[in-house]
Amino acid sequence: MLCHNLKSLLALKFVKRHVNVRKSHFAAPLNGVRVIDLTRIVAGPYCSMILGDLGAEVIKIERPGAGDEARLWGPPFIGDTKESCYFITFNRNKKSVCLNLKSPEGQNIICELAKTSDVLIENYVPGKLDELNLGYNRLKFVAPQLIYCSITGFGPEGPYSNRPGYDVIASSMGGLLHITGPKNGEPCKVGVAVTDLATGLYAHGAIMAALIKRLRTGKGEKIDCNLFSTQIASLINIGSNYLNAGKEATRWGTAHESIVPYEAFPTKDGHLTIGTGSDKQFQELCQRLGNEFLAKSPKFSTNKLRVENRNELIEILRGILMTKTNKEWLKMFENSSFPCGPVNNLAGVFDDPHVKYIGIVQTLDHPIAGKVKVVGPPVKYSGGGNEIRTAPPTLGQHTDEVLKDLLGYDDGRIKQLRSQKIVS
Repeated sequence: MLCHNLKSLLALKFVKRHVNVRKSHFAAPLNGVRVIDLTRIVAGPYCSMILGDLGAEVIKIERPGAGDEARLWGPPFIGDTKESCYFITFNRNKKSVCLNLKSPEGQNIICELAKTSDVLIENYVPGKLDELNLGYNRLKFVAPQLIYCSITGFGPEGPYSNRPGYDVIASSMGGLLHITGPKNGEPCKVGVAVTDLATGLYAHGAIMAALIKRLRTGKGEKIDCNLFSTQIASLINIGSNYLNAGKEATRWGTAHESIVPYEAFPTKDGHLTIGTGSDKQFQELCQRLGNEFLAKSPKFSTNKLRVENRNELIEILRGILMTKTNKEWLKMFENSSFPCGPVNNLAGVFDDPHVKYIGIVQTLDHPIAGKVKVVGPPVKYSGGGNEIRTAPPTLGQHTDEVLKDLLGYDDGRIKQLRSQKIVS
């Protein structure tokens, strides 16, 4: 049973921090949680954005004059501005503070913020923040309540620990590129940085668990997440096949190694993906195709047989599905038990009636770029609170606000820090 007094103190601390927050924000699961975000690029910013969507106050620390490298990752940029579409993706619901971490004064500001914060997330190469006197071994004494999450390429230990890590490198070394691409083609990179995203999700979940644990202990702790381990964990059944059956993986294109049919088929005007995860679903597919004899064939009656006779069955299905358009097939497959869907380009994705109905795309007012569109949180809470409140910040947009409101600095002190190029 959680300590009642500890819970009360933590709740009171959170409420005191946010007395001016609009009422709807109090429904947010992480209202009252403050996050220092020392991350750039994708995995770290994605993690902190999820926490921001859930109501946390996220303070993004950026380099004066340059900021997060993703600010420069373009084209495309938004209109005639220098705001990159890449940066907009991962940085809503955050405050930007420009701070020189190489200066003792800048390091001291981080320590002061840490004393009033709950979480710090960083994705520097292991040891770099120790050199700047901002590693966990220092901050755990400065702010013992702090949950300190490090996101790296390969983790803090082992022969690769000091290597920089990008998504495509972890995907290469972790086996994802080896299993992605056409069956007889070259290895392919997935179209988005899925290893980065998965690492950000793992880190977000670990932080949530650590916040719950802190309710029991009153203490923070160190969390280590890395791209390489995340990618290996994400091999799921493919990794298990090798570890337990000695089966090396191969590329299958859109097909599935253990389920047939389960892939994209060419149609009269595009491609349609169909998956039959059970014999019953396959029987219904055959019935809707007007070829019930396929389901009764001694070559195709069970999934095991369909896997063994994959090539013959897929050739038959391809011939049938090429005779109609996606729209015609989807009409024939309406309300079926087996899943199916068109291979959409992005115009098709965002013009989809279901996408429009659920309102996952939202429009924000950006201080420079005007109206910007973002894909909102995919998870909903019955009590609300997982929402977009602010557009991604411009570089250093909230520097003065954070120094004044959170640390109590006056205009004179801020002016001095700016003249010394410690903040901007």
